[in-house]
Amino acid sequence: MAALALRGVRELLKRVDFASVPRRHRHKKKWAATEPKFPAVRLALQNFDMTYSVQFGDLWPSIRVSLLSEQKYGALVNNFAAWEHVSAKLEQLSARDFVNGAISHLEVEPESRQSAAPTSTSWACSPNLRCFTFAKGDVSRFPPARSGSLGVMDYYLMDAASLLPVLALGLQLGDTVLDLCAAPGGKTLALLQTGCCRNLAANDLSTSRTGRLQKVLHSYIPQEIRDGNQVRVTSWDGRKWGELEGDTYDRVSDS
Repeated sequence: MAALALRGVRELLKRVDFASVPRRHRHKKKWAATEPKFPAVRLALQNFDMTYSVQFGDLWPSIRVSLLSEQKYGALVNNFAAWEHVSAKLEQLSARDFVNGAISHLEVEPESRQSAAPTSTSWACSPNLRCFTFAKGDVSRFPPARSGSLGVMDYYLMDAASLLPVLALGLQLGDTVLDLCAAPGGKTLALLQTGCCRNLAANDLSTSRTGRLQKVLHSYIPQEIRDGNQVRVTSWDGRKWGELEGDTYDRVSDS
């Protein structure tokens, strides 16, 4: 019986084609029936293209490239440091001050138009701001900021677009200013660079974010200003600010 059973096993083995049996260790890729046909990123980009190409039209390709490109930072010069020396160093990197460049353009542009020139208040912006950026297409990076001879950091790296709300406020000397969404600190720092803030309330609802704000102020603002009444950091609910200090401030930034 044993010999007969062994002979049956041998006959069965002869009939099996082992070449057709897949060996799991031959392939690293899993044989999952649920494997997606397209990567999630590709599907997301397709949905973006379908939606925003209709909204933005011919502008969408350039917007798409900007969103997918690595972020470029601007260097906000710290006026509490040796700013002339810092500006000269940044110019040696082939960076340009886009704030003063834009102001100069606005001053020259009306002369080429036949219409009446706008008044100074139509384009007035907060003064004394210097922010250097590299030219379009230049992906160079600014070196990390260092502490200068006056004991504060030379410049602050930030998204240059964050400077636009500060410019739009058009601060005047002696203004009392409220920054409702102050953290992580670039906008608040820019407000102080104008030299116009008689008092500045820097608020953010998140206490962890205000901790970051305090570190920025400590690194860039002299101690006598931080210890005085010129800057106040709070963590209140901005929606209730009118109940707390209504009609107190000359300028308010909520972005």
